[in-house]
Amino acid sequence: MKNLVANFSKQLAESVEIAKKAKLSASSKEISNILVCGLGGSGIGGNIVSELVALDAKVPFHVAKGYFIPAFVSENTLVIISSYSGNTEETLQCFEQALAKKAKIVCVTSGGKVAEMAKANNLDLILVPGGMPPRACIGYSLVQLIHILSFNRLITKTSIAQLDDAIKLIDTEEQNIRKEAATICSALDGKLPVIYATTFFEGIAIRFRQQLNENAKVLCWHQVIPEMNHNELVGWREKNDNISVILFRDTDEYERNNVRIEINKAVIGKYTSNITEIWSKGKTMIEKVIYFIHLGDWISVDLAEKRGVDATEINVIIDLKSKLSKV
Repeated sequence: MKNLVANFSKQLAESVEIAKKAKLSASSKEISNILVCGLGGSGIGGNIVSELVALDAKVPFHVAKGYFIPAFVSENTLVIISSYSGNTEETLQCFEQALAKKAKIVCVTSGGKVAEMAKANNLDLILVPGGMPPRACIGYSLVQLIHILSFNRLITKTSIAQLDDAIKLIDTEEQNIRKEAATICSALDGKLPVIYATTFFEGIAIRFRQQLNENAKVLCWHQVIPEMNHNELVGWREKNDNISVILFRDTDEYERNNVRIEINKAVIGKYTSNITEIWSKGKTMIEKVIYFIHLGDWISVDLAEKRGVDATEINVIIDLKSKLSKV
């Protein structure tokens, strides 16, 4: 897993080349909304991209992480089927429903049944390299999602061309990222991580939580500011230094959220002395997102090593899928 994390910038660069060579077709209908269908490592890219283009996308953007697609899906919907393995049963069921609705479908996968169905129905298909854990392949899904949206002229300010600077950023900052990851890992070791981010970085918080779950094998939770100010903040009532709070911060954050964060820190600081702020780096949202992903991934694998667990092992998920296949 460490090698996969270390090669993140190379994966992004490779994915850009895949996107440039991808053969996509224009929709015969006007696109009125977007739906990304995917779960786990294949679905988190949808969450992150939906926030990344929130102030750019011309139509509503939704992510489906279950067995069913929303009722609004129609011939005017761009449905992106994102399944790294190509065999995710929930996504395959959504795929069937999208076909029945005659939506404009684009598939991103390494193969499996998704690729078979795409070819059988003459649909747009982007194939990415297979054989890796899906959570280690977020670079493939992120880049392809951005490219698909750009190709369909649903975004204009965000493009895969901006990824060049993001790749340079994490390559330049690699040593600093490793040092910061080690420091934050020490703050999380033996603690219950509680992750907070603001609205446009919830996807980053989810990604970090999932990486801690799968790589480091720890439970944790996340919440979003300002929403948590209307509920969860009241739950901070008991002193507990076994909780370690991680705050994702951005130098360009909306000023009212910055005020909220400082007030939150004062409240939470009464109940735990473990509060760590992770600050973004980069000029654009793409750079900041890529930086946060890379730093979070390093923290998760460092914590796995510190805890003496195998970051690649997911036996409980394999067992779950095996049992489901027999039903």
